[in-house]
Amino acid sequence: MLEHQFRGESFNKSEHNRRLQTILRNRSEGAIEFKHCNISAILIEIGFPYVDGYKPRGNYQELLKDEVEVYLGLHADIVALAQAIVDAPVFEFAEPLNIDDIFVPAPSRERTHATYENRQPSFPVLRNANYLEREARNSSLGLAGEKFVLDVEHRRLWELGFRSLAERIDHVAQTQGDGLGYDIVSYDENGRERLIEVKTTAFGSMTPFFASAKELSVSDTREGFQLYRVFKFREAPRIFSLPGPLRESCTLDPVQFRARL
Repeated sequence: MLEHQFRGESFNKSEHNRRLQTILRNRSEGAIEFKHCNISAILIEIGFPYVDGYKPRGNYQELLKDEVEVYLGLHADIVALAQAIVDAPVFEFAEPLNIDDIFVPAPSRERTHATYENRQPSFPVLRNANYLEREARNSSLGLAGEKFVLDVEHRRLWELGFRSLAERIDHVAQTQGDGLGYDIVSYDENGRERLIEVKTTAFGSMTPFFASAKELSVSDTREGFQLYRVFKFREAPRIFSLPGPLRESCTLDPVQFRARL
């Protein structure tokens, strides 16, 4: 299914489930579905995209993680497809659909992941290649996502009749530099500033993103901060918003430390 997804090919998750039921006769449709959600959690943990539609679920068996890593180790073609997607440059962005169709509710998250946090990959295939982190470093994808949000915000305010506000939107990551902790200054309907940090991915809505210490600090201290998560960008871009402190809407995992003597 991952290979089909990476290639942009259609596949039927329900039919896949039915075929598995004929092999795993003591497993229900729901049990098989949940196991695929376990696999999503494992893939995210090791820095790999997951099959869209299988919401990550923790509390999995360590053996399952071992099997996922072995499978990826034996299927270099799937790993190569993931690498090609995360590294591919973006030269333009899709024209947005109706504004009402672009913004979607933020996905609900699993409140605890204590059963699998702090585990380390045991198979070498992905040890030095966090593909989600590589995608986050794709500057052309990040810039395209920001331009997409600029266009969406301009259209949102324009269609609401606030055309003077629409013309005041500022791509501050370009006009003032990228160290402010947000990328765009837009406005709400009352003229209050909306400080937008844009995070873009080609994958599903549950794909983790990476936030800097500055972005976290601004989300804590600046009124009007919103993180716009742009997902499925190369396919059919959608946005959900996380307003206010990120520590209240996200589970924050420390992935890098500055060491001083």
